[in-house]
Amino acid sequence: MPVQTTYPGVYIEEIPSGVRTITGVATSITAFIGRALMGPVDEPTIINSFADYDRQFGGLWTESTMSYAVQDFYLNGGSQAVIVRIDNNAGTAQIALPTGAASPNDMLILEASSPGAWGSSLLAEVNYNTQDPTASPLSPPAPDPDLFNLVIYQKNEETQQNQKLEEYLLVSLKKDSSRFLPRVLDQNSTVVGVIKDSDGKWVVPNVRPLETTSPVAASEVTDGDELTFAEYEGDENLKTGIYALLKTDLFNLLCIPPPVRGVDTAASTYSKAVKLCVEKRAMLIVDPPAAWGANVDKAVSNPIQNLGSLGVSGIDARNAALYYPLVVKADPLRENQPDLFAPSGIVAGLMATTDTNRGVWKSPAGIDVALNGVQSLQINLSDKENGQLNPLGINCFRTFPVIGRVIWGARTMRGADQLADEYKYVAVRRTALFIEESLFRGTKWVVFEPNDEPLWAQIRLNVGAFMQNLFRQGAFQGKTPKEAYLVKCDKETTTQNDIDLGIVNILVAFAPLKPAEFVIIKIQQLAGQIDT
Repeated sequence: MPVQTTYPGVYIEEIPSGVRTITGVATSITAFIGRALMGPVDEPTIINSFADYDRQFGGLWTESTMSYAVQDFYLNGGSQAVIVRIDNNAGTAQIALPTGAASPNDMLILEASSPGAWGSSLLAEVNYNTQDPTASPLSPPAPDPDLFNLVIYQKNEETQQNQKLEEYLLVSLKKDSSRFLPRVLDQNSTVVGVIKDSDGKWVVPNVRPLETTSPVAASEVTDGDELTFAEYEGDENLKTGIYALLKTDLFNLLCIPPPVRGVDTAASTYSKAVKLCVEKRAMLIVDPPAAWGANVDKAVSNPIQNLGSLGVSGIDARNAALYYPLVVKADPLRENQPDLFAPSGIVAGLMATTDTNRGVWKSPAGIDVALNGVQSLQINLSDKENGQLNPLGINCFRTFPVIGRVIWGARTMRGADQLADEYKYVAVRRTALFIEESLFRGTKWVVFEPNDEPLWAQIRLNVGAFMQNLFRQGAFQGKTPKEAYLVKCDKETTTQNDIDLGIVNILVAFAPLKPAEFVIIKIQQLAGQIDT
């Protein structure tokens, strides 16, 4: 910063370089929406492993296609996921702890931390073993009648034994106490809390103290009904359903497994989801309709008619990719019997693996992109059948000898040859979204800066450094930076009228890498050559 000269001598002044590093954003954070055994509802929750999912959302559940998709995601190399749990009238279990009064209104009501039948296995116990065990037995201090201990148990259905989950010592129902029970549970407990009224205030009985009890069981509740499109689509204003993702900072891929096995995700849900993906610069992974797998002839003979029923069309379809067919896996909850599953979680995991190993500009397809945890495919497509689906923008799973089961397609749902879209390929679209999101976040410092050549030069320097780094990683076509990308910000892109309106225009162009989708080997006989 500038110095103020006051005394004769030497002064040091640091001059800013104008370099503001733009960091590339993550490319494979995957959002999942669906049913779960437990966990917060309509709240996006970040997890980093399937163990996290097991701990926070109850793990695999036969009624939750999402749970299997999340498992597939991590089995195939996924890293970070965002889970949005939705439910349809799932109940929330409660435990009523009695006081000295007979009226139910004078009970302390504990409530499970999230809806679901899991809460019915909870129990709570109150005791007054609060005396200091180290105190002198001759003159022990009288215990405080307002302090008690609360122990939370969970009943193990297999052993019928109560397992201690949490214990809170020396808590009180006095609001002015530092150990006020509702506040202690709110800050520490992962399983229960004190119920609140319509104004959001804790409901604490006027009659105290609580009675000493043996473990009190929670009320019986259910996991609710099967999901419908209404739960998936939610309310944009309330940020429920898919719109709960508006609360999260970033996600790159979106998977919406069907509500139950053998049923398709509603077209209206996909239609709204792809619009959300466009807004959030993400890709939607679409599962194939179950009817396509009835027989090969039906799958390949009516794809155009069936594609129109998916709800993903128009320019927005650039942000979606469809993979076919369904996969056959062993179900560990049904004695490893094989069953059909939606493949979106597998695809998301393989995209994450490809991004890590090669970069987002590498198409997530080929002999190195093998499906893990899969026993077989619903249909083994031939080259001719694959050749009918690929020109329509339908990515196929294929089985090859030695190689195994792999992704054998790299197109978006705007990838049909007839559309001739510039974002025909998944890798090209995802690279563009990656650059857009990185620059969107990395150029916020520009806002309110003086709009003239010094600013434009800084923008060219910083954005150019970011693009040059991508070029060195092999993200673009071209042998030189000039062939690979362009960053332009000057008086040609930003006119005086733009300056007067407070606008600065930055032009960023890149030459994308497109996959070698068709390999043609030409073989010719050479006639005997005569030296002359």
